[in-house]
Amino acid sequence: MSITIRLAHSPDSDDAFMFHALANGKIAQGEYEFIHELHDIETLNQAAFEGKYEVSAISFHAYCHLADRYAILPHGASFGENYGPVIISREPMTPEALKDVEIAIPGLLTTAYLTLRLYLGGEEPKHRVVHFDAIMDEVKRGASPAGLLIHEGQLTYEEEGFHLVEDLGKWWMRETGGPLPLGCNVIRKDLGPAVVGEVSRLLHQSIAYALENRDEALDHAMAYARDLPRDKADVFVGMYVNEWTRSYGDAGREAVSALLSRAAEAGIIPERIEPEFVSSSTN
Repeated sequence: MSITIRLAHSPDSDDAFMFHALANGKIAQGEYEFIHELHDIETLNQAAFEGKYEVSAISFHAYCHLADRYAILPHGASFGENYGPVIISREPMTPEALKDVEIAIPGLLTTAYLTLRLYLGGEEPKHRVVHFDAIMDEVKRGASPAGLLIHEGQLTYEEEGFHLVEDLGKWWMRETGGPLPLGCNVIRKDLGPAVVGEVSRLLHQSIAYALENRDEALDHAMAYARDLPRDKADVFVGMYVNEWTRSYGDAGREAVSALLSRAAEAGIIPERIEPEFVSSSTN
C-alpha cells in the first residue's frame, strides 16, 4: 500500500523546476505517491492553518504562526540574495511617499508584505490585497498608486513602464548583509519521524536532480513561466532555485532567525519564533 503525500506548491516556474523529478518519475519514490496541489502562495499560507497538506510551500511570514504544526524542511527554500520583492509605481515616487498611499499587496501573510512593513519601520501601510498576477494591472490603471511585486513581475516591471520605488531584497542586504528568506517548504509534524525523514530525502533528491539536469527541468518549468521567454525564465528559476534551495547551511538558517527576530522586535508577529528545521536527510 502506498503512502499518499499531498505536495502543495505554487504554479510557478521555480517550483515546477524543483519538483520536476517527482512529477515526472525521474527518481524512485518507493512506497510514496506524491499528489501535486498547485495554488498561489497566499492560498497555501491560509490552507496551512488547517493543516490541509502534508507538505507545503509557505511564506516565512506564515510560518511564524504555524510553527506548532509544521517543521521547516532543510531544503526547498527561496532566498533573495541582493534581490527580492519590488515596490513599483505608475508615476515616479519616493520611498517616503509610501506611507501616504495605498499599496497593492499579494497577501497579508506573504514575506514580501512582512518585509515591506519592516522597510516602513514596522508600520502597517495603507494596503489592498490583490492576486499577485493582477497587481501590475491594478497599478497601471491607477487603482493603487503602488504595488508590491513577487514572482516574474520582478523581471518585467521596467519594460512594462513602471518605476522602481525599492527592491526589498537589496534593502535587506544593506540592512543585514545577508540574503532575504522568502519562502520555505514545510512538513506536518504529525506524520512522524520515519515519514518525515523519507519524504525529506525524496524532496532533496528532486531538487538535486533539477539542479544537475537544468535544461531538462527547465523544459518542464516552461509550462508554468506565464509567457516569459526561455532566457528570462531561466534567470527567474536561477534566482529562486539554487544552492540556497539545496541546503540552507548555517548562513541560511541565520538569515531566517534574523528575519523572525526583526519581525518580533517590530511587533509584526506576536512573539519571537525559533525556527524548527527537520534534520537533514540527503542519502
